[in-house]
Amino acid sequence: MKYKTAYGAVKRDLEAARERAETEYEARRKEALEKKPRLGEIEKKMGEIGLSLARMALAGDVNGINQARETSDKLKKERLALLTKIGMGEGFFAPVYSCSNCNDTGYITQLGGTSTACVCLKQRLIEEYYALSNVREVLMDENFGTFDVRLFSEKIDEKEGLSPLANMQTNYRIATEFVKNFDTEFQNLLLYGATGLGKTFLSNCIAKDLLDAGRTVLYLTVPRLCKVIEDSRFNRDFNSPPDEMLDAVDEVDLLVLDDLGAEVSTSITSASLFDIINQRLLTRKATVISTNLAPATLAKQYSERIVSRFLGNYQLIKFFGEDIRTKKKYGNLRI
Repeated sequence: MKYKTAYGAVKRDLEAARERAETEYEARRKEALEKKPRLGEIEKKMGEIGLSLARMALAGDVNGINQARETSDKLKKERLALLTKIGMGEGFFAPVYSCSNCNDTGYITQLGGTSTACVCLKQRLIEEYYALSNVREVLMDENFGTFDVRLFSEKIDEKEGLSPLANMQTNYRIATEFVKNFDTEFQNLLLYGATGLGKTFLSNCIAKDLLDAGRTVLYLTVPRLCKVIEDSRFNRDFNSPPDEMLDAVDEVDLLVLDDLGAEVSTSITSASLFDIINQRLLTRKATVISTNLAPATLAKQYSERIVSRFLGNYQLIKFFGEDIRTKKKYGNLRI
C-alpha cells in the first residue's frame, strides 16, 4: 500500500543520508590524522577526560572536575589551531547529519528509553505522500496565481440573490484571509456545493500557500483516509511499519480532506472520522474539508456528533453556478 511504501522509501533515504554523513566524516578524519598525527593523540586524551569526568562526578571530586575541564579546554584550542592550519573546522570530530535532532535516524529517544518520530521524519513522510498522490504537480496548476475569474458567470442567480462570480470572489477572499491569518487565528473551513464549482481548486490554493510558507500540510480524499483506517485496523501484520500517515493526520498544521461523503461509511470509519475531527479541534489544528453534500444532507449521512462539530467549529462556504471543469475543458470562457 502506498502509505507503507512511503514509510519504507523515507527510511531508506534517511539511512542513506546517515551512511553518507558517516562515510564523509571518516574520510575527513583519515585525511586530518595523516596531515596532523597530533590530532589523534588529542582525540584519545579527550576521550579519557570524558570518562574521568563521569567518575569524578560520581565521587563528588569538584577540584578534579575543574582541572579536567581546564585541560579539555586547552586541548580543544590546540585542536582548533591544528585544524585551521590544514583548512578544516571543528566538524572534523563528528558526522554532519542532515538532521541534528535525530542524527538521521528518524527517531528521538526520550528519557526512559521510549522513542518518538522526529519532525524530519514526519515532514519527509508528508512530502512523500504528496509525491505518491501527484498533488504537488496539481498545485503547480491550481493556486491563487492561476485563479481565473473569467470562468464564473456574472448572471444573478435568482435563488441565491447574487452571481456565481460574486460568490466565488467572496470565497476567494475567505481563502486568502485564512492563509493570511493562519498563525494568529484558529479557523476551519467546510466547502460545499455541487461537483466542478471550484471547491478542490480553492483547497489546493490554500494548501500551496501554506506549504510555501513552511507549514506542514497533508491532503487526503476522505475515501482514501477511510481505506487507510481500515487497512490499519484489519490488514496490518506484525512486521508492518507504524501508521505514520494516521499520526500525520493528527499532527500536521493543516489537514485537507477532499470529497467528504464519497466514502463507503462504516461504524469504524465514522467513529475514526469523528476522532480525527475532534482531536484536531482539541489541539487547535486547522482543517479544510470539501464536500458535494449540502449541510442538510450531511446531517442525514453523519452522526449528530460529527455534524455538530462542523456547524459549531467550521466556517461553511457555499459554492454554486455552472461546472467550471467543463468550461476549462472546452475553453468556454466568459470574455
